[in-house]
Amino acid sequence: MATRRKKSAHAQELFILHEHAAGIDSGATFHVVAIPPALDAEPVQTFGTFTQERHRLAEWLVEHKITTVAMESTGVYWVAVFEIFQNHGIDVQWVNAREANAVPGRKTDINDAQWLQKLHAFGLLHCAYAMNISEIGSTGGWKS
Repeated sequence: MATRRKKSAHAQELFILHEHAAGIDSGATFHVVAIPPALDAEPVQTFGTFTQERHRLAEWLVEHKITTVAMESTGVYWVAVFEIFQNHGIDVQWVNAREANAVPGRKTDINDAQWLQKLHAFGLLHCAYAMNISEIGSTGGWKS
């Protein structure tokens, strides 16, 4: 008769590394943002993509003492908010979409933003590319 292995009593526990982290699902017509639930009664908000809305988004993050955000490296929709976040002193982690989307279940913008926030808070995302706004040209493309 085979014996069953006992589960290790030393199971790893996850610790929050980024207490003031947000996750953002950026899109062509709106951005969905998730912050830690303890910081607001409505921790998931949707903002438009016009300049005024992007500034309102950054101000909302600053108001909630968010210091770092994780955004997927898909499309070009993240470029417009990247500069605004940097100007507000918010660290932007541009993450690989494959790494962030490895979650089972139905995909929605809200789920994506909340999942990004959670992974980022636990330090489970790797920055796809560390950059400064000076590396992005005025047309939104990379400088040569």
